[in-house]
Amino acid sequence: MLYKTKGIVFRFVKYRETSIIATVFTEKFGIQSYIVNSIRSKKGKSKIAFFQPLTLLDLVVYYKDSGKIHRISEMKCSHPFQSITTDFKKSTIALFLTEVLNKSIKEEGEHPELFEFLYHSIQVLDHLTVAFENFHLQFLLKLSRYLGFEALSVLQEIVPQSVSLRPYFDEKTILHTLHTQTYGSSIVMSNEQRRVVLHHILDFYEAHIDSFHHLKSVKVLRELLH
Repeated sequence: MLYKTKGIVFRFVKYRETSIIATVFTEKFGIQSYIVNSIRSKKGKSKIAFFQPLTLLDLVVYYKDSGKIHRISEMKCSHPFQSITTDFKKSTIALFLTEVLNKSIKEEGEHPELFEFLYHSIQVLDHLTVAFENFHLQFLLKLSRYLGFEALSVLQEIVPQSVSLRPYFDEKTILHTLHTQTYGSSIVMSNEQRRVVLHHILDFYEAHIDSFHHLKSVKVLRELLH
């Protein structure tokens, strides 16, 4: 049967000579795999941009409960990016978010609150013109609630015991502020403080998600924070 659904592209892999298999987090069905034929041919190459990571799509898809790989009947980009693909800092953050999502979200089935959070967060990142240097930290803290483990409360207990930036850095306050403030809020932190907080949040994710380790994009992100 055909269904309409929104989708967030997580990744794609090449399949045979001209096709791809795309992993898309859909509003209606959760994580799904779609085979897209001939999109890497000369005629179809213009549509490959639809499957760049974090692209937001409006889809009409075929779906069967017994199927593992489905097909797309219609698609269009619901929010063409204005800055994520052209701003180096934003594209680096987006690369990091993509790797985080691919390692942490695996389930099929509807997850409407998680989907809305991700969809909204990606739109906000694209729209922000200032104060997005803490976006990835806020995203990780907020995401943990939707994944079933609340990072904030535990981190507030363990981070002050191991961070050597006090008295210049009130870790409990900064973690609470990152978690509760909206994206784009002005939160004063040094690059060193951001790296320390990121390190502890990632350690927390690794402790709760088996596949969450060796993120390749972290090195690039840390270089960006120098």
